[in-house]
Amino acid sequence: MTALPSNCSTSPVSEFFLICFPNYQSWQHWLSLPLSLLFLLAMGANATLLITIRLETSLHEPMYYLLSLLSLLDIVLCLTVIPKVLAIFWFDLRSISFSACFLQMFIMNSFLPMESCTFMVMAYDRYVAICHPLRYPSIMTSQFVVKASVFIVARNALLTAPIPILTARLQYCGKNIIENCICANLSVSRLSCDNFTLNRLYQFVVGWTLLGSDFVLIFVSYTFILRAVLRFKAEGAAVKALSTCGSHFILILFFSTILLVVVLTNVARKRVPMDILILLNVLHHLIPPALNPIVYGVRTKEIKQGIQKLLHRQI
Repeated sequence: MTALPSNCSTSPVSEFFLICFPNYQSWQHWLSLPLSLLFLLAMGANATLLITIRLETSLHEPMYYLLSLLSLLDIVLCLTVIPKVLAIFWFDLRSISFSACFLQMFIMNSFLPMESCTFMVMAYDRYVAICHPLRYPSIMTSQFVVKASVFIVARNALLTAPIPILTARLQYCGKNIIENCICANLSVSRLSCDNFTLNRLYQFVVGWTLLGSDFVLIFVSYTFILRAVLRFKAEGAAVKALSTCGSHFILILFFSTILLVVVLTNVARKRVPMDILILLNVLHHLIPPALNPIVYGVRTKEIKQGIQKLLHRQI
């Protein structure tokens, strides 16, 4: 194992060292295989979905463009976190430069609300499709998708950018051993010599404002959808309408459930072993990206047919 520098040095910090499981470092060898398989699954499934939507003209619709955006966000988030974790597990490459650490922090903090914002826009798409079907072509245009995508990226990038900036501006007096697999904001800021109350408060307020507003709007959209569906009188119309929302609802359930577990375990951090918290943080960046394209691929007939056509072209 690579020798780690002392955590009591007074020299300026130019790099950090990530200690994935401080109490159970033997876990690394057992976890590397399932994490590698999940990572390959996430990369392969999302790449297949993107290629299918790109090549299949019948999928050139707003809902599938938004799904493509979600896949791109998943890929970037996975590539930002998991390769470094696996490098630690396999090659004991624990060091991460100062700039790389804060870049990873920025991507993690901004892409999570970008995904929730994408889910919100997808919920609006389903609301228009079910509650205002005649106006759907005029509302959900390609131009709307472009504007929505710019809003998703700009809103979350601008509002979360101060988190790594505030953390990077803190003074680090020599402590550089992060007890985590990733450069989480609080894990890094605890190493500073300065008071980081403003940093922690800003992350809490912005994080819950962004995620909370998205989930409120998703809830409102589905409330209107359910109310409209219950008014359908044609036999089977309600079931058919709700089936178009099934995949989207399952993805939101995955995303919110894992996020809720991470939040609750962090709230009860004194009762939950630190290694469990670290593992949940890693899985939160891996399980949704692996499951999202599979759920849509299995439940959506058009995507399933597109993938089949793509496979037949390769044979």
